[in-house]
Amino acid sequence: MPADQLSATFAALADPTRRAILARLASRELSVTELAEPFDMSMPAVSKHLRVLEQAGLIARRRDAQWRRCRIDATPLKEVAKWAEHYRHIWEARFDRLDQYLQQVQSQKEKSHARQPRRK
Repeated sequence: MPADQLSATFAALADPTRRAILARLASRELSVTELAEPFDMSMPAVSKHLRVLEQAGLIARRRDAQWRRCRIDATPLKEVAKWAEHYRHIWEARFDRLDQYLQQVQSQKEKSHARQPRRK
């Protein structure tokens, strides 16, 4: 996938409404009207969001009689995952350091709360 296509995918995913649309399409194909139901916006506004998603390759639309149906296309998402995979070692190393730190803090806490023998 060319870098400009990756940028288009990230730009499309940057909007919370478009991410919500994709989440709804993850379970099944829906009509444009069904997709628009939970959003407090006009049909032209929903259509603009769908156009951005379609141009980024994240959805495909087809005509079914008078209905326009949309379905998710995961190919660009796989490319995003492949791109992010190059950075996995960074966040895993940070989680490992955090885990070590938390174990150290827990160990110190347990030592400080240990019961001291009573003096007579």
